[in-house]
Amino acid sequence: MYPDILTRSQRGAGLPVALFVITVLALIVVGMAQLQDSTGQSVSLQIQSQRAFYAAESGVQVALRDALESNSCGAVQSPLVFTASGLAGCNATVSCETLVADIQGNGSNDTIYVLVSRGSCGAAGPDAATRTIEVRAR
Repeated sequence: MYPDILTRSQRGAGLPVALFVITVLALIVVGMAQLQDSTGQSVSLQIQSQRAFYAAESGVQVALRDALESNSCGAVQSPLVFTASGLAGCNATVSCETLVADIQGNGSNDTIYVLVSRGSCGAAGPDAATRTIEVRAR
């Protein structure tokens, strides 16, 4: 019923091309999924890093107020644990040192407070971030 000539002239290139296209598209989808995952982790770590910076900054501001009001480093409390919604789960460890020096060169000694605040947010592991701030005030 079918002539022999028609079956001999047919060539099958459609299946290999279709498999190649499907494979390439699958690789592109997998690559995009991995890129999306790493971008999400990067953004999460950046947010934790900013929270740690603000925890350290808040800690040094509280310690500076305490040191200046009492005129000594003895009033500085550490560690500070934050409960506000933006810094929940963060803390700041603050150290204070008093220096006396003639910084203006006029023979009178000035009291200088050197405050170092280390803010940390997140549990130990890849989600943890720490930032350190040093402030000098007289």
